[in-house]
Amino acid sequence: MSPKDTTGTRRGDRFGAVTPGRIGMAVVAVLLLVFIFENTRQVKVRLLIPEVTMPLYLALLGTALLGAACGWYAARRGLRGTR
Repeated sequence: MSPKDTTGTRRGDRFGAVTPGRIGMAVVAVLLLVFIFENTRQVKVRLLIPEVTMPLYLALLGTALLGAACGWYAARRGLRGTR
């Protein structure tokens, strides 16, 4: 196979075929956003010491972003350990 042969998608291609994993993540993201924006009332949240009043959707969105960041970090650490 020559380097000029470009049939098929490359393994690292980000915009290649739509995969079941990508569809699943899109569905989860949409459901997460619907859940977050359906919960808009004000709630009291204790952040270690101070207690703040904020919309519930901000607390949920912040928690989701922190969870995604932790998952991304853990996945990256796991990939580096296998090389």
